[in-house]
Amino acid sequence: MEDVNKGGWLAVLALSGAFVLLVSADLVNDWMRGGSGLHLFLEGILLAVSGVTFIFGLVKLTRANREILFLRGNLQSLEDERDRWKRETHELLEGLSAKIERQFVEWKLTRAETEVGFLLLKGFSLKEIADLRDTKLKTVQQQAQAIYQKTGLGSRSALAAFFLEDLLPPGS
Repeated sequence: MEDVNKGGWLAVLALSGAFVLLVSADLVNDWMRGGSGLHLFLEGILLAVSGVTFIFGLVKLTRANREILFLRGNLQSLEDERDRWKRETHELLEGLSAKIERQFVEWKLTRAETEVGFLLLKGFSLKEIADLRDTKLKTVQQQAQAIYQKTGLGSRSALAAFFLEDLLPPGS
């Protein structure tokens, strides 16, 4: 049950409780005035049914409130775990990025080649890299070739594998 519906359930429960009280008062009043047995019996049944309905609604609302509190606790735990996961992942990615950049420095890539190298690793096509860097496609092609020559790696997949090899567990 959502909090939005809680107000509606409370109103129904309040009306049900008021109905129980009114039927009770009417039953007592009829009994004191000497009402007929059949009339008192029928009002007694109405009181019992409305009382059971009121108690059932009260129990249902109480359970729903407990469930809401439980789910809120679970949601908070999941949000905390998500935030922790994001922080840890961000830290790991920053570390990986720094490690890749250090390797690019070791390979003596220029600043432009380093930018192209990162974009290649992110999976951008040469055309997309040219558009992102506002350069000609031919320039990006030459920079990619320079990267492969300086690294001794023959392709984009070999470049990616160089960095991913130690991150993934060995195959069975």
